[in-house]
Amino acid sequence: MGEKNAVKRVEGKVEEVAGAIKKTVGRVIGSDQMEHEGKALQVEGQVRQESAKAGERVKGAVEELTGNVKNRVGHLIDNEQMEVEGKLKALKGKARQEANR
Repeated sequence: MGEKNAVKRVEGKVEEVAGAIKKTVGRVIGSDQMEHEGKALQVEGQVRQESAKAGERVKGAVEELTGNVKNRVGHLIDNEQMEVEGKLKALKGKARQEANR
């Protein structure tokens, strides 16, 4: 996973958990404002995580596409190493996309 996106996912998870805690505390003490602020923070964290995952899916799609192109070019020019490298890159891209669904 890209380093920036990994950090964004962790930050998002921290925000989500902090929001859930704040929401629960607000509910327990009867503070509607605190409960709503907690829910908003929780949603912000979820959005941050989804944004990071979307970025990784895009990177994966680009990797898969360029890998497929390299694989085809390697096949056309009868370069087995290029063909295999392309296939590996395409598989890596596909795996990145799947890991970030």
